[in-house]
Amino acid sequence: MEETKIICIGCPKGCNIAISHEGKTIENIDGYGCKNGLDYAQNEFTAPKRTVTSTVRIKSGELPVISVKTRDAILKNKIFECMFEINKIEIEAPIKLGTVIKANIAQTGVDLISTETIDRI
Repeated sequence: MEETKIICIGCPKGCNIAISHEGKTIENIDGYGCKNGLDYAQNEFTAPKRTVTSTVRIKSGELPVISVKTRDAILKNKIFECMFEINKIEIEAPIKLGTVIKANIAQTGVDLISTETIDRI
């Protein structure tokens, strides 16, 4: 049996979690201090996800770029594909907070949204 150790980021406690497994099959999880820790360990081991944050070029705006993020976390193995698509985007001002910049970014089922408002100049 193998063991993978992770530090939980589900709450401020930062529990040291040990996942005992055979290949990708979890046999036991120890060291979590709450249900969030258990859920985090299971998800992080089987299908790790991350929220992607970045910027997109904007034309005619008060600033040259606007901050964006994925509405929800995406699978970790899709991050580079997501960033490749983000780097090709250029939008026109004005943009309001929460505007969908690209629906279904990188075929993840998750939208890319603006995290600020940029007015037109």
